[in-house]
Amino acid sequence: MKLLLSPFVTLFCLATILISLHYCNAVNLPNNETVPALIVFGDSIVDSGNNNYIKTGFKCNFLPYGQDFGGGNQPTGRFSNGLVLSDIIASKFGVKKLLPAYLDPNLQLQDLLTGVSFASGGTGYDPLTSKLGSVISLSDQLNMFKEYKNKIKEEVGEERMKMIISKSVYIICIGSNDIANTYAQTPYRRFNYDIPSYTDLLASYSSNFLQELYGLGARRIGVIGMPYIGCVPSQRTLGGGRERACSDFENQAANLFNSKLVFLMDSFENKFSDTKLVYLDSYHPLMYLVQNPAKYGFDVADRGCCGTGDLEVSIFCNQYSSSICSNSSRYIFWDSYHPTQEAYNLLCSMVIDDKIKDFF
Repeated sequence: MKLLLSPFVTLFCLATILISLHYCNAVNLPNNETVPALIVFGDSIVDSGNNNYIKTGFKCNFLPYGQDFGGGNQPTGRFSNGLVLSDIIASKFGVKKLLPAYLDPNLQLQDLLTGVSFASGGTGYDPLTSKLGSVISLSDQLNMFKEYKNKIKEEVGEERMKMIISKSVYIICIGSNDIANTYAQTPYRRFNYDIPSYTDLLASYSSNFLQELYGLGARRIGVIGMPYIGCVPSQRTLGGGRERACSDFENQAANLFNSKLVFLMDSFENKFSDTKLVYLDSYHPLMYLVQNPAKYGFDVADRGCCGTGDLEVSIFCNQYSSSICSNSSRYIFWDSYHPTQEAYNLLCSMVIDDKIKDFF
């Protein structure tokens, strides 16, 4: 594998230094443990730029995305004004300040050795979700992980590769697009599934993925449950009526799926005793933020910073949007679907901090 230094990498390194000055520090890990790498699968919440390199409309490698990244005005393909959850989790585990996208052609060997994100904005557990968005499916992300393992093996040998794979932390963050987009906004699944049976289907895909990931050597796995999806601005607009109330339908679906996810994870861990499988609740932390924004330092909870804040996301949140709020740190949401960097930092602490010990 040929690894070359480029001007982009130099800029990326500078951004890392700037970010490290003021964003979340590593948490003390139990028993003086160290984590060699963070490996992430999922959707836009943890996509650090993979969609830049595929043909899809789900992109954000343009301003105002990235307006607060590093030194400012650096659109990287992260669905935020700055960092996304995968970057912040990498910091929490003391791995590195930025988690790069696996498809980035400028990756260096050290980037690979310390972990990457395979995530793709717009994807889901349901294979139909990725097809509708022309994005990277969860099964394709797993194939990329297999390729990643071979690259590591070629560079550092089989023994070190096995150590990295077994000691690394794996984060899976996916599922919101299945409920909010594939089920709620298209007719394709509603003909054959009600919400209980559709969440059963999603749980089945989740179970299969966990088993495949375990078979490839992963042993420290965290799965982020579905968030309080009915209260993100776009879902308020689409399903909340004139008052743009939260869409109870989607919140109930997310809650139902989460209960099934917890059950299957408990069963999986009982079956494979050498695995640390950690459920990471994002539903309640986002609910607390949305219901009590002022308590957490926010002014706006029902609109995104970009444009009207009601529906703009991805290509519809751009330099020509009607307006960009003057202080994104006062907003929970950056666009109509994704949190701001400030909200990601707070959510990360709420979701991860008390659970880190469970990975060891």
